[in-house]
Formats: sequence, structure tokens, C-alpha cells
Amino acid sequence: MHDESAEQQADLTRLLFHHVHAPVTGAHFIRGVLPLPVSAPPAMIRIVMGEANAYAPDDLIAYEIPLQWGDEPATAQDITALLRTLVTGTHIYPSERIGEVMGMLLVRVDPSTPAIQGALDPTTDDRALGILRYYAQPYTEERPSPLLRGFCFLDEDRLRLYVDAAEAPGTIAVDVRPSNATTALLASLPSLLDEEQYWTDDDSDPHCTHVVNLTDW
Repeated sequence: MHDESAEQQADLTRLLFHHVHAPVTGAHFIRGVLPLPVSAPPAMIRIVMGEANAYAPDDLIAYEIPLQWGDEPATAQDITALLRTLVTGTHIYPSERIGEVMGMLLVRVDPSTPAIQGALDPTTDDRALGILRYYAQPYTEERPSPLLRGFCFLDEDRLRLYVDAAEAPGTIAVDVRPSNATTALLASLPSLLDEEQYWTDDDSDPHCTHVVNLTDW
């Protein structure tokens, strides 16, 4: 059984990854969704932003965002409006909210900050997308396995998937090459998670327990 926060991270990933191709605004695209361990409250998610085809850490910014806003869980519309505000605004963050992760600048966001809160109105297109999703992507109790909790572009042809498998503790990172990601690989992925010959470590990535490297599979 997945933790409720893990399921929320997975739902947000599913609803946000179209911004890999469609900009959040201007030239700002989502380049990754990084799941934080749910064992460390409050529950957070990190959204990596950059220009299209940006891969170098120096060209990316990770925004750490709470999953709970007041009494309500953050929705995809909330996150999109927040990101649009962050990348186009001039809000200055205190030094204690600035850090680094995986070589990227990390900004810990407080959505309740007045300067941010006043600019979080969804656009008409945001609301229209919510209507379309309601009918085109209906919620189902049956979740995919493994559960996709996030992703990150590491290079032009290297994509990291963050997945939860019901029988394994923690989040596992799976590296694949989009140019080699055949249907056979995707169908075999659940069983390959247990193949220790593909396991490796990435000390720079705090979002996973270990990496399963399938780039040469």
C-alpha cells in the first residue's frame, strides 16, 4: 500500500509532465519532478524548471513545494500557477531558503508568502485543462505498478524515472535511454527492478534509495 503523499506525488507527476513539451509560460519548461521521502514531514515535491532541452545543472532550478497548502492538498492547477509566478516574478528569497541539490539551485518555496499568494490565480486555460482532464483522465482506484512518482532529464538521451514498487522500500530511480525505450523494455521494467546486476548508486541524488541502470538494456 502506497503512502497518501506518495500517491499525491504520482498524481501530480501524471498531470504535470505535459509541460515537458508545453511551456509553463514563455520559455520555461518542466525538466523534472523529484519526489521527496514521505517519511520526512512536511511532505514536499521538487519541480525542476529550465528552458527546452536544458540538461546541465547550472541551467536548471529546483523549486521545493509543499504538498499541503493550508487545509487543502496542492493540485496540478495550484502548482502550475505557482511555477508561473515563480519563474516570471521578482520575489527575493532569504538565504535560508536557498540551497543546492544534484548540482542545481534549490529554492524552498512558501506558497503563503503574500507576494506569491496574490498572484496565484489560475488562467482560463488552466481551468479549461481541468475540465478536459476530468473527462479524459478519470480517476481510477487501480494504480499502475510500479508507481511513477517523478522523473528528471539527466542528459539528451538519459531519462531518470522515480518509481515505487509495492514490495520494495523507498523510491527507486530507473535510468533509461528514450532512444532505446522499446515496448519490451517498458513491459519488463517491473521485473528488472529486482535484478541486482543493474543496481548502482548515485550519491548526488537524495530522492532515491538506489539506481537501476537500464541504459544499455
